[in-house]
Amino acid sequence: MRTDSIQQLRLRLRDCGAKACHEQRVFRAWLQARPLDSGARRHRPEDFLPLGIRNALPELTAELDGLARVRSEHAGNDGSARLLVELADGQTVESVLLPRDGVCVSTQVGCAVGCLFCMTGRDGLLRQVGSAEIVAQVVLARRRRPVKKVVFMGMGEPAHNLDNVLDAIDLLGTEGAIGHKNLVFSTVGDRRVFERLPQGRVKPALALSLHTTDAELRARLLPKAPRIAPDELVALGEDYARTTGYPIQYQWTLLEGVNDGEAEIESLIRLLAGKYAMMNFIPFNAVEGLAFRRPAWEKAQALAERLRRHGIIACLRDSAGQDVDGGCGQLRARSLSVISSGSG
Repeated sequence: MRTDSIQQLRLRLRDCGAKACHEQRVFRAWLQARPLDSGARRHRPEDFLPLGIRNALPELTAELDGLARVRSEHAGNDGSARLLVELADGQTVESVLLPRDGVCVSTQVGCAVGCLFCMTGRDGLLRQVGSAEIVAQVVLARRRRPVKKVVFMGMGEPAHNLDNVLDAIDLLGTEGAIGHKNLVFSTVGDRRVFERLPQGRVKPALALSLHTTDAELRARLLPKAPRIAPDELVALGEDYARTTGYPIQYQWTLLEGVNDGEAEIESLIRLLAGKYAMMNFIPFNAVEGLAFRRPAWEKAQALAERLRRHGIIACLRDSAGQDVDGGCGQLRARSLSVISSGSG
């Protein structure tokens, strides 16, 4: 049986005689990519782990290592790197090592939302990524460089795999030693998210994909996203921001001639005025087969400055890893056969 969930791993450990303290020790070592005897007080595993766990460690370690393996790595000029990750069943996802100690992880193989400007959903949803498989992507990243921030912005819609994503967030925010504000749950918006996130002991930062203030245009751009009007989405986000004490990150993919006009920006200013929020403008990243274009950089800068003049925190973000197809909207489940032939 494939072990791809954190709960399955916990049950395995308990079947071997583990108590809570033993689970924590094993998970902490795995999540932080450290040997079991690391830490301020060094002890041999035989001094603190029950015999049943010690006997199972070689098999368990092999199983953890097999959850996710890097099949190819493509370094970007900005310090990022796109990783093609093979899961235990041969399916692939992509993770991105980000500059400044971050990693972007995938939560689904494919995506069902079908955003018109995104490559990930072109082939639909193939399967969910298990909670342990999500965490394993962070472990792979930590074996390459320090990781202090995890953004759930890779392949997939986290709200459509909510239980697994929240289990991964809980473990990363505890045994994984990642600050809660440095765990960023990104979603197109789903009422279940606003119900479940405040209930967790680890409350991540929230990024909401807004993209437009026009409900009809949003429905066309995000054809399978829940039908939540932009003003209601912002209201739900504001409640969560006030509950957690940190602002909502609104995401807006800038599409020339689509959502960068004067009326749109004026409506956005009215919508976000006085909100505990920040706006991330992300110029469209080129995707093969799509006719969208990004506006000129100078125009994008002017849009961000317009918001700032009205007291709204606004950033213009040039996605990391664009030169290796690792930017926002460029990730996809690439074929291992294609990768091995030298493309990608």
